[in-house]
Amino acid sequence: MRKQVGFTLIEVMVVVAILAILASVLVPRIMDEPDKARVVKAKQDIRVLESALDLYKLDNFNYPADLKALVEAPADSKNWQKGGYIKNLPKDPWGTEYQYTNPGSKSEIDIFSLGSDKTTGGDGYAKDIGNWPLE
Repeated sequence: MRKQVGFTLIEVMVVVAILAILASVLVPRIMDEPDKARVVKAKQDIRVLESALDLYKLDNFNYPADLKALVEAPADSKNWQKGGYIKNLPKDPWGTEYQYTNPGSKSEIDIFSLGSDKTTGGDGYAKDIGNWPLE
């Protein structure tokens, strides 16, 4: 008598079916994580930029005209912090520059990323992310 060694076709098919079911449940969750991580990074970068702009305002009594003033001293700045307010300007997780507006008011600034679609508006992960109430 010979002993059977190995798996039967049915046993292999059952294992493959179980793996397929697990993959159908887990893969969408895992594939969604990079997009969530990009949104979290954008929000964190915006908070850092906002803090650096607030420090700039404390030293210079108003916000700068652009974000470059956080890294390089503008010509009109008298109290610019030696070494700058940040080491370098980050790009958003989708590879574009963060947007910055200062409508002339000493108290209102907007810092935002256009999201994955790189255009104004959008839904889901393409939604704009800014320093307005961050969720």
